[in-house]
Amino acid sequence: MITIYTDGACSGNPGIGGWGVVILENNKDEICLNGGNDNTTNNRMELTAAIEALKYFEGKKDITLITDSKYVKDGIQSWIQNWKKNGWKTAAKKPVKNKELWIDLDELIVRHNITWEWVKGHAGNTHNEKADYLARRYIEEM
Repeated sequence: MITIYTDGACSGNPGIGGWGVVILENNKDEICLNGGNDNTTNNRMELTAAIEALKYFEGKKDITLITDSKYVKDGIQSWIQNWKKNGWKTAAKKPVKNKELWIDLDELIVRHNITWEWVKGHAGNTHNEKADYLARRYIEEM
């Protein structure tokens, strides 16, 4: 079983953004990933963290992906089906923001068995705090 914590951060929105991932796999050492973009939004970084985490793995895996972003969790579990049926339009008939990232994430989730969980951000969860640190570290290094 693999547990993944993801987080995104942005300094300004839009602004310099970072994403962070902490991967816990059985009794192995944790794997930390991060990156970012000079001109992005917080939601884009939250999505990118989940995408990069899932791209890390070859072959089908059982994954629990934990995010502090309701945007990511609700989007992938609830909203995306209607977006696809409605030609990538929201219920208000507006284009879905970050469509290309949602498409990337949608393509990646079929490769794995994923359980999505939400955790409150900045509430002392060790691995969520580390994912946040990794995301912010990218911003600070820019």
